[in-house]
Amino acid sequence: MKTGIIAQPRNQWLLLGVLAIAAFTTLISKKGPEPFPGREREIITRSDSVMYVTVMPEDSAILRTPSADLTPEELASPLLRELMAKMLRTVQDPSQDGIGIAAPQVGINKRIIWLQRLDQEGEPWRCYLNMHIDSLFGPQIVAAEGCLSLPTLRGNVVRDSSVIVSFINPETMTPSRDTIHGYTARLFQHEIDHLEGIVYADRSDSLFISDSWADSRRPYSYSRPSWWPR
Repeated sequence: MKTGIIAQPRNQWLLLGVLAIAAFTTLISKKGPEPFPGREREIITRSDSVMYVTVMPEDSAILRTPSADLTPEELASPLLRELMAKMLRTVQDPSQDGIGIAAPQVGINKRIIWLQRLDQEGEPWRCYLNMHIDSLFGPQIVAAEGCLSLPTLRGNVVRDSSVIVSFINPETMTPSRDTIHGYTARLFQHEIDHLEGIVYADRSDSLFISDSWADSRRPYSYSRPSWWPR
């Protein structure tokens, strides 16, 4: 009898220990995936304030890959804010001097774009997360386009004159929608194409070299960093 009374509490403590380990293991297994794993994490953390911009055809594997929505873990990660800041500095830098940039253009296949809202007062820069086109409408218009990933080239592209987009607002982290018209609607379509693995040259049959653009780019180096993931 004495042996049984002593053994029972010990067995209870052992059982409690096993249950605690099992609960902890379950908690760990339910943890979401690491935000921006592998190559993407390296690009974000190792890039300077001005990032390397991917170009065709050298970086076609990235530029031709459709981008994924940001996961909840990525939306909450400090790495997202770091990436957003570096993307903005890159597109605004004199070496690029663009009016829009998509994450694949800096090596990250996520649905993130920055563009200048030329249709709003002060022409502010806006960032859009998990950006998608809901609908296109209005008359189609032909206009010349260029791209940081196809430096020195331009070409005429047919685009719809209006677009409705859905996205996550990075300031509030809430789902949002917007309707855009005119030339800025073209910018949205151009940048969202990048998220689908499409470049404007795919939609143009009139590519030509822009001498003025080529002259303005000559002072800058566009070599891929030595550490760039292969």
